[in-house]
Amino acid sequence: MKSRPRHFERLLQFLRRKGRTHEDAEDIIQEAMLRLHVYAQHDPVANEEAFLRHAVVNLSIDQHRRDRPDLRRKVPVEDLDSHAPPDTREPTPEDTVDAQQRLAQIGALLEAASRRTREVYFAHRAGYSHAEIAEHLGISHMTIRRHIARALLVIMEATPLE
Repeated sequence: MKSRPRHFERLLQFLRRKGRTHEDAEDIIQEAMLRLHVYAQHDPVANEEAFLRHAVVNLSIDQHRRDRPDLRRKVPVEDLDSHAPPDTREPTPEDTVDAQQRLAQIGALLEAASRRTREVYFAHRAGYSHAEIAEHLGISHMTIRRHIARALLVIMEATPLE
């Protein structure tokens, strides 16, 4: 009988659910365990299973990127233009009215949210960066993200799926 380290089976099942072959999953787990061993020589690891799970997720993503060279292929600009020309048409009056109506609907939905959430969401949609909004309102970047998440949640809950 093989002697397998703790957490091995759970990590193996996790990677198999993510679509990895049995052999690939074992290789990823072995690499993660090697990283744990090297890391533990310098710093104590409080939760080995969490460390290993985080490592196998990252290693799995890295392997996926290596296996997909088409993700980083270079495409000449001429080829892009011939396949999908950019949409350079001017918006029609109907497009403008539709956009204004959608904006009014979102504004009405966000009346249920706080004033600060509305401010943050509309500043974000207007193109301001999180850093710019945070500096202007005197709040942290994490708070900006939370306000945007709250606004999106309100919008998604009120929007029926098609």
